[in-house]
Amino acid sequence: MIASLIRRHPYLPYVVPFGVFLALLGIAPYVLFLGRWEFPLRIAILIAVLWLFSRGAISLRVSNAAGSVVLGLAVFAIWIGPDLLIPGYREHWLFQNSLTGKLHNSISQELLTDRMVLSLRFFRAAVLVPIIEELFWRAWLMRWIISPDFQTVKLGAYSTKAMWITALLFASEHGPYWEVGLIAGLLYNWWMVRTKSLGDCILAHAVTNAALSVYVLQTGKWEYWL
Repeated sequence: MIASLIRRHPYLPYVVPFGVFLALLGIAPYVLFLGRWEFPLRIAILIAVLWLFSRGAISLRVSNAAGSVVLGLAVFAIWIGPDLLIPGYREHWLFQNSLTGKLHNSISQELLTDRMVLSLRFFRAAVLVPIIEELFWRAWLMRWIISPDFQTVKLGAYSTKAMWITALLFASEHGPYWEVGLIAGLLYNWWMVRTKSLGDCILAHAVTNAALSVYVLQTGKWEYWL
């Protein structure tokens, strides 16, 4: 049934996981009664959706592993750099306002010492999110903006319009971190154009998120885990 649905709507493997991911974030405040079990449940749902809808679209083949790792670390440095260099930088109204939202901790205080919760949150950030987001942003949206018949557009095809619209929307997804999100989006977009490889973009994104997660766990700056 799902295979037939995908044949009729080939965008589903790229869009459905991202939609489910956003939906789970949206309902998070309403399922607090689940406590620590929200985290394994969310992981299970995302893995199931990726397996059912996207396993045929996911490619983990990497053509430039060293470059992808370097890019991922560079984006990590860009992400935390302003806050390290300029005290109070993220408090400015440009970053925290009614449109972009406020910095907050996505894990309740009582769960911050729960190893299962922290491990699953790390896994989600470093493994699942890069796959889900790269499928949507780089493998689908950049191509769809060039042509709604996106399957006729090769991965990494360049369009100034696609480059900037995708980066701007990617930035908007990151709320108070929109400006570093914009830079990250442009760099990941550029890497897709350069490598024409979904696997390389997933690896770069995974390195960024893994480094950021280690930083969060080491410093307790939980606001980086949106």
